[in-house]
Amino acid sequence: MRSVEDTLRLCREDAATLTALLEPRLVWGSKRLFDELTARFRPEAIRGLEQRHVEAILEDREKRHARAGDSRYLLEPNVKEGKGGLRDLQNLLWLGRVLFDARSPADLVRHGLMSEEEERVHGRLRRALWRIRCALHFEAGRAEERLTFDLQPKVARALGYRGDERRRVERLMRRYYMIARDVGHLTRVVCTNLDAQGRRRRRLRLPFGRRRIGDFVVEDDRLSVPDPDLFAARPVAMLELFRIAQERGLDIHPRAFAAIRRHLKRIDASVREDPAANRLFLDILTSPRDPAGTLSRMHEAGVLGQFVPEFRRIEAQFQHTLYHVYTTDEHTIRAIDVLHRIEKGELADQHPLSAGIFPQVKDLRTELYLSVFLHDIGKGRARDHSEVGEEIARRLCPRFGLAPASTELVAWLVRHHLLMTRFAFSRDIDDPKTAEDFVAAVQSPERLRLLVLLTVADIRAVAPNAWNAWRGQLLRELYYEAIGAMTAGDVAGRRRARLVARRNELADRLRALGRGEAEVEAWLARHEDAYFLAFEVEELVEHARAIAAAEERGEPLVLQFRPEAFPARTRLFVFAPDHPGLFMRIAGALAASGTSILDARIFTTRDGMALDVLDFQDPETRTAVDDPGRLSRIRANLEGAIRGGLDVESRLRGRRIPRHVALFRVEPRVRIDNAGSRTSTVVEVQARDRPGLLYDLARAFLEQKVSIKSAHITTYGERAVDVFYVRDLYGMKLTRRPRIESLERALLEAIRRGEEEAQAA
Repeated sequence: MRSVEDTLRLCREDAATLTALLEPRLVWGSKRLFDELTARFRPEAIRGLEQRHVEAILEDREKRHARAGDSRYLLEPNVKEGKGGLRDLQNLLWLGRVLFDARSPADLVRHGLMSEEEERVHGRLRRALWRIRCALHFEAGRAEERLTFDLQPKVARALGYRGDERRRVERLMRRYYMIARDVGHLTRVVCTNLDAQGRRRRRLRLPFGRRRIGDFVVEDDRLSVPDPDLFAARPVAMLELFRIAQERGLDIHPRAFAAIRRHLKRIDASVREDPAANRLFLDILTSPRDPAGTLSRMHEAGVLGQFVPEFRRIEAQFQHTLYHVYTTDEHTIRAIDVLHRIEKGELADQHPLSAGIFPQVKDLRTELYLSVFLHDIGKGRARDHSEVGEEIARRLCPRFGLAPASTELVAWLVRHHLLMTRFAFSRDIDDPKTAEDFVAAVQSPERLRLLVLLTVADIRAVAPNAWNAWRGQLLRELYYEAIGAMTAGDVAGRRRARLVARRNELADRLRALGRGEAEVEAWLARHEDAYFLAFEVEELVEHARAIAAAEERGEPLVLQFRPEAFPARTRLFVFAPDHPGLFMRIAGALAASGTSILDARIFTTRDGMALDVLDFQDPETRTAVDDPGRLSRIRANLEGAIRGGLDVESRLRGRRIPRHVALFRVEPRVRIDNAGSRTSTVVEVQARDRPGLLYDLARAFLEQKVSIKSAHITTYGERAVDVFYVRDLYGMKLTRRPRIESLERALLEAIRRGEEEAQAA
């Protein structure tokens, strides 16, 4: 219980309490107390504290945006609390209420915070957001504020959008993003007018007052236009405005934004072909001063899409996947920001390789930034977006003033911007054919370095959790393999040299541990060459010690966990008598334990023992599993599965597809390739991710009498891409067509059957 005095005191101290009482209504209780509170509210809680309350409301808005994702272009936006949502419009009225006791947008017009036209825009935006929010509540059957993937089709249908389901959703979301953008513009106008009226605390400013910079004028640290018809006479001045603001660290005045909107169409073909205009654009894109922030302002003003019409095609483009969090245009600008931060050294701890190689590509900064800007510009077309993007790059780069060689480089990077991701995450890096094929595709160290930076920027900008240490390690391993092969000029020769060096170093370490010469030679002869190249010497020594200790005790099974925080994985080492179905049982036990397998390397010693190393992590946190109690339970499940005491299949049978994944359909696909490895057949499986998927696939391989040599698991939101290097029971590739077709059918059937069981659970 609070008294009137307590409530007024809290309002003076706390913005949340104040805003809760700015629009009071008596629902139930004492009318006398309600009347007393409302009568004393303004004189005692607001008067004399207006400026402080204004700052508190605006600060609370920033915190609210951060909690909701800090972007207007989230794929599952919060229509009430998110950036550009209803709460932002309400904040404008709260500011007027604090300052002038304003009761409506018309009062904001009377006090000079917005124009009559902006009042009409406020009403239009408020009605549009309320329509979406009401439909959202009705379709959800509760007070739901997030426009989630499962509710988007229902809301689109309720609001009358036409076309098939996907088209309806795309139209709804595009409309929402345009509304959110306009809410942001209206907020900027009101905040600027607050500054002009001295209603906010004065920021530290240089004592120059109103000053001119060329055709522009600086007002309160914002660049403006003294003549609103400047852009009609000189359309290229719109680009000059953003370039000068970028160089001087200035914001853009709403008056300049309004002038741009009036004359935006003056940016026509003649301006796009103007060499001076294109130089300005490249200067903005490659500037050492916040290129992403400037591009974002250009985008919101409409200048970016008008100057580069191909970019307009991806504006507010909805990406209906769990992997992507942002629209295509927002993702692109965020990727440029990631690249800029890498160049400045801000991400050196997270991306040591990228930070280290950036100085080596300084002479190619323009090509690199352009490739990031254009890498997804072909999305939303009927064809492969990488191919379309390459064609657009070949058309735009000469317009931007690039030489033919630079145009060729940018076009290649755009065409192959997913190349390194595919090789690092879906191929066995320890297989010499992987490095050989990758080097053949990339061809030069220069392209390789640029491709690393483009790949990192692309992945980091997909979603806050798209990047993890495990992916970083895979990319680094592939880079070092490729750059070493390019330097040596002989992939096979480099591999042989590495093998000899690794075996010699391991032998020296084993001798230092007191092993005799005969024992060392026997240990080296026990394993195939690929095993020695798959791990660092320190880990090979750990394996040798663990196996020796177990054999001395007469224990047939070794299970060893090694949590690793930086690669964000827990490494499991299994040494056991080899038998058909062993990998299937291990995969099933890990799935039943609620973990997500990242990678698996499978070896068989020459005396018939299985030596398997699997990396797994927690699927929710995407971090290593290091809790001793949980690891103990995983160990018990593994022991039970391997020894036959745990019925893995029954443990997995009740597992449902996670609700957020079940919303998406992924067409199962199996691709079997004999060109990707000299010693194994490479099988790539794409399917909807779900608990037990890897177990089902491993069982299908077992039933087809196919042995798995390595497995590489990658998840892109709802889509799992699992790649297996397999051989027949004689250790040979699968070459007969009937055998390959039989395996393909078995894998597709395993996916179908598992889906049906998961949906029925």
